[in-house]
Amino acid sequence: MHVTDVALLLVRVVLGGTMIAHGVNHWIGGGKIAGTAGWFGGLGLRQPVLQAWLSVLTEIAAGALLILGLLTSFAAAAVISVMLVAGLLAHRNNGFFVFKEGYEYVLVLGVVALALGILGPGWLSVDHAAGITVTGWTGGGIALILGVVATGGLLATFYRPQPAPAP
Repeated sequence: MHVTDVALLLVRVVLGGTMIAHGVNHWIGGGKIAGTAGWFGGLGLRQPVLQAWLSVLTEIAAGALLILGLLTSFAAAAVISVMLVAGLLAHRNNGFFVFKEGYEYVLVLGVVALALGILGPGWLSVDHAAGITVTGWTGGGIALILGVVATGGLLATFYRPQPAPAP
């Protein structure tokens, strides 16, 4: 075991825990599923209740997989997709800084997920124990391409923004 393996574990646990917390918050926090669905509908997503549940399941599952270091590139792809959707629909028009509802936060989470796809989960992971080695360009490519394709598929299928009111 190397110090890099401990660093990768720390990053996986923090990113995974953050994703789980987001999923749980969308599920039972604040406005619960109904509130999350209302927000998603306001962003222009059709079938917002389905979108809310898909978000909850994706965030919790990706977070758990990252913490375990299991199927790391695929878990990273899920995080990238969630962050791309959030960045494009909720934060892009607000500028960079998170305190102005900008995309700063989702950018950091997405890039950290991509870095995990590239570096892999390290020695302290189920992937390592199972002999699953998907790192480098392959791991990063899986994370990035699958994350972008999933985002494109979701937006093509469900994104139908309301036209702006006439002046």
